[in-house]
Amino acid sequence: MKVKLTDITDVVRSKNSGPYELTFDIMFKTFDWYEKARKSRCISEELICNLYRIKPKDIINIVEFSPAKAIKITIRRPICSGDLGETDVYGAQQHAPLLGLELDI
Repeated sequence: MKVKLTDITDVVRSKNSGPYELTFDIMFKTFDWYEKARKSRCISEELICNLYRIKPKDIINIVEFSPAKAIKITIRRPICSGDLGETDVYGAQQHAPLLGLELDI
């Protein structure tokens, strides 16, 4: 079954995790949706690499945190926060590619 990520989550956000990393939080509306996403492995290294045009070595971790019904992804920033050419000092706009996802779960 295909579902839009935005239909089954309460929160999809990004933020800095220090000047060299970005963190993405995906928090599901229900434990059922969280479990379906977790079991299907639809939020995968391959998906993140494709969405953000990065290599697997640039993914620091993908963590499932059941008490919060959340999946957290941390990647290396392509440009250090605040460096010349960097356009999102706080990393707060980097979750946008996740918003259009349709997941097969």
